[in-house]
Amino acid sequence: MNASAVVELVGAGYAYEDGPAVLRDIGFAVPAGRSVALLGRNGSGKTTLLRLLSGGLRPVSGRLRLEGRDVSYDRAGLTRLRTTVQLVVQDPDDQLFAASVGQDVSFGPMNLGLTEREVRERVSEALEALDIAALEDRPTHLLSYGQRKRAAIAGAVAMHPRVLVLDEPTAGLDPHGQERLLAVLDGLRASGTTVVMATHDVDLALRWADDAAVLTSEGLRTGPVAGLLADQALLDAARLRRPWGMAVARVLRDRGLLGPGEAGPRTPEELEEWAAAVTDR
Repeated sequence: MNASAVVELVGAGYAYEDGPAVLRDIGFAVPAGRSVALLGRNGSGKTTLLRLLSGGLRPVSGRLRLEGRDVSYDRAGLTRLRTTVQLVVQDPDDQLFAASVGQDVSFGPMNLGLTEREVRERVSEALEALDIAALEDRPTHLLSYGQRKRAAIAGAVAMHPRVLVLDEPTAGLDPHGQERLLAVLDGLRASGTTVVMATHDVDLALRWADDAAVLTSEGLRTGPVAGLLADQALLDAARLRRPWGMAVARVLRDRGLLGPGEAGPRTPEELEEWAAAVTDR
């Protein structure tokens, strides 16, 4: 067990009714202040793991711990968990249900029994954090897909969670929408929110995360993102490709253009900046 973890799965397993085990003996600790990319092929169990982590599913074996204490799945235990860990599902239409953005974002704080003033403050803060304050009175059915994504995240942020868990948050977004969302997540991280993101985009994981958790049929491997994504055997087991940035760095090192311990460019934009800097030397 990890004493520094905010939330942690210990020896956790799960199987859906009348189906084979999806996860077996999973150990997954989420420490405060880190950004974590959960990686794996489609169907590997990423969504199931996130639902276990946030209390949407209960492990059939093992346990879930919150701040060093086992989670109880009664009303009090789940309230304690969901005020600390908030899950945002992949499809925002599965999460948004109120008539307007403001009403939807206010739903969670209202159920905490906060005063009207406290609810208004939380809604305002969350909308500002997601850069959608101008959409507070907008009907949710008139939002673009990217706006619906950010509105769903705002609803989770309004709960003031210590850990925000996102299932494929960039799926379905165009490049501009992805950049806007990543900027929002950077702001949340800077304000102290720990973010866990499920994705199969290894380039995004290398660029964004501190740590990675890689799901394979053999289980879960965790560690610093650069180290895990340099392990070709692990990538093969997870059916993931080598990140673009690592492939470029390897070519540059092989040609003596990058030192052994020197970090390489992670994006095409960083490659252009690196090339310009080398040319100017």
